[in-house]
Amino acid sequence: MSEGEEEKQYWLLKTEPGEWSWEDQRANEGRSKWDGVKNKQAQKYMKSMKLGDLCFFYHSGNKSRRIVGVVSVIKEWYFTDDDEKEGAVDVKEVGEMNRPVDLKEMKGEDGLKGFVLFKQPRLSVVPVPDNIWDKLCEIGGGFNKEEEEDEEGEDSKEASV
Repeated sequence: MSEGEEEKQYWLLKTEPGEWSWEDQRANEGRSKWDGVKNKQAQKYMKSMKLGDLCFFYHSGNKSRRIVGVVSVIKEWYFTDDDEKEGAVDVKEVGEMNRPVDLKEMKGEDGLKGFVLFKQPRLSVVPVPDNIWDKLCEIGGGFNKEEEEDEEGEDSKEASV
């Protein structure tokens, strides 16, 4: 990593598939405004997101609690109202998981103990430490990138397995 270059961060973004699904994301040219987050802690996490950060796209709800894809931050936090109470980040599809990773499966993995998703299950945005990101990508068999964005030929965590 070059001097002055920030390290990439990883996140998990939750959505009810009935409100906004992976299929909706893909149908919208892979782009969306991630908004409607009311919880102050989740908003704080969103405000910490930087361009290029990667996020798991997680379907919540009763039927399908699982990671289905990966998106990247393409526009950092901005206000969506005049009162500066509502905000958003914009994200773009990177790729679909080769195999969705179910919440029950995650909870059964030793390497994921202490993951914020388990401690604060109601938060719609949570940070994902590097080691947990790697483990979840491994469990899901990686993800298929829609377009190659490899930086200077370096091995990158977003590469398909």
